[in-house]
Amino acid sequence: MSPKALLRCASIVILLHMAGHTIGHSSWKATSDPVKQEVINQMVGHQFPFMGATRSLGEFYDGYGWFAAIALLASGVLLWIVSDSAAESPVFSRRILIVLCLFLFAVGIEELIYFFAFAASFSLLAAVLTGLSILKRSPGMKA
Repeated sequence: MSPKALLRCASIVILLHMAGHTIGHSSWKATSDPVKQEVINQMVGHQFPFMGATRSLGEFYDGYGWFAAIALLASGVLLWIVSDSAAESPVFSRRILIVLCLFLFAVGIEELIYFFAFAASFSLLAAVLTGLSILKRSPGMKA
C-alpha cells in the first residue's frame, strides 16, 4: 500500500473514532441505572470555583470530552492533508507525521489505561498506519 493510501486509511480510522467518541460522549448522562444516575447527578449538581470560573465536575467532563473530539478531528484532517502534500514537501511532512504518529500512539495507550480497548484500537491502528507511511517514505525504503 502506498504511503498516501496508508495515511488516508489512518485519517478515516481517526475520523470514525471521532464520530464514535462524539456519539458516546453526547449520551453520557442518559442511563437507566439508578446508581450511575446518582453519580451523574452529583457530578452535574454541584459547582466549585476553579481558576476564576465556577464549574461542576460534569462540566469539566463535558469539556474534556469535546476537547478530545476536536483533537481527533484535527488529527484526522491533518493526516488527510499531509497525505496530499508529502511528495511536495517530504522533510516537513515527515516531521508532522512523526508528531502525529507519537500523538496517536500516546492517545492509544491513554485509552487502554483509562478507557477501553475498542477505543484504543482506533488510535493504535492509526498510529501503526502513520508509522508505516513514514517508513515507506524514508530513504532506502521502497515507496
